[in-house]
Amino acid sequence: MTKIAVFASGTGSNYDAIIEAEKNGVMDAEVALLVCDTPNAKVLDKANEYGTPTFAFDPKQYRNKEMFEAKLVEILQLEKVDLIVLAGYMRLIGETLLRPFEGKIINIHPSLLPSFPGLDAVGQAFDAGVKVSGVTIHYVDEGMDTGKIIAQAPVQIEDDMTREDLQKAVHQVEHTLYPATIQKLITRGE
Repeated sequence: MTKIAVFASGTGSNYDAIIEAEKNGVMDAEVALLVCDTPNAKVLDKANEYGTPTFAFDPKQYRNKEMFEAKLVEILQLEKVDLIVLAGYMRLIGETLLRPFEGKIINIHPSLLPSFPGLDAVGQAFDAGVKVSGVTIHYVDEGMDTGKIIAQAPVQIEDDMTREDLQKAVHQVEHTLYPATIQKLITRGE
């Protein structure tokens, strides 16, 4: 069975969706570890409820990014993780982590990339007045939201939608698309 590490920094709504997909047999995978760079994040409480092992760290406790990424590699290899799934992890991944897990790190982004990369993609789309936004799942490379696209799904922006409405609609798509895409990657042996 494929072992997954979920990386998150906040509330963990995509972590919830992934765990539920695992429990309901939608994914042939085990969430073996939750990694969090925010020691008091709500996602850690959720992981505790689900019984997922966690590694929470404060990046400021390390001299540099290479040091905490080296620690992450050590833990991921110890846990025999096959796939790293970024789910609201708000850090760029550096070469120290990319190199040993090349082609094995994916991310979800709340826009149809290449449009609206980076922070607050939902707000960027809303403020731009586009009629369609969406969700992208992509491989992680050294850039910000620049990796090869794996899957995308549109979200229509209705005239009467608020920014909050759009955020909710994007989350609904994310929570279905991410587990389904993870399962497709597992089935294809990627």
